[in-house]
Amino acid sequence: MHHRASSGDRHLVIEIPHLRKTIKDAAILLLETVVIPSVLLALLLHFVGLVPALCAVLGWAAFVIGARRLMKRDMPRTLLLCTAMLVGRAAFALVTSSAVVYVLQPAVGSVLMFLIFVGSAMIGRPITARLAKDFVRLPAELFKHRTVNRVFIEVALLWGGSRLIDAAMTIGFLHWGVEAGLMSRGILSGLLTALTVAACVGHGWRKLRRDGVTLRLAGRHSPAPAAA
Repeated sequence: MHHRASSGDRHLVIEIPHLRKTIKDAAILLLETVVIPSVLLALLLHFVGLVPALCAVLGWAAFVIGARRLMKRDMPRTLLLCTAMLVGRAAFALVTSSAVVYVLQPAVGSVLMFLIFVGSAMIGRPITARLAKDFVRLPAELFKHRTVNRVFIEVALLWGGSRLIDAAMTIGFLHWGVEAGLMSRGILSGLLTALTVAACVGHGWRKLRRDGVTLRLAGRHSPAPAAA
């Protein structure tokens, strides 16, 4: 990422590289750790029962890690964390012999995320600023910019609200049965996450441009900055 400032540092131009790759990697991660395991569990739960379904989820998690290693693909910390959580959920549900437990665990996690996102925004230290560093390289001085920090706070509030809606949606679908709850986690939660990302990006982009911060997608060969 490149950071340029005009005279007086009143205007910032931020170049964001590899956006397509970032979106592609996030979509693959969502499929690997949320969509496919949830659909797999819902189908096998209906046809063969709880224990084989949960074992299949554990097998899928092992397959994802093993396949990435064999193919020598990246093993991002986010993937390892999501896979570990998936394995923990499946193992706990297997021990308790309850598919409801498997569905409720991420709902509880969404409530905790709501508290973390909103709480960090309320104290003026949005967790979204820290998360942004994991996905995009940002210059340190950028986080001292008042407008940028305000955008991170607003995005944290949006994410918090989204996580609360996600938890309520999961619990609501559980009233129609475990399979409905699983489909909610596997499909609707993913759609909600994608919509939230789009809303946060759109809001942040407009707000920053209005306050003198320009975000620009860097091409393969970014032109050199013009001489002052």
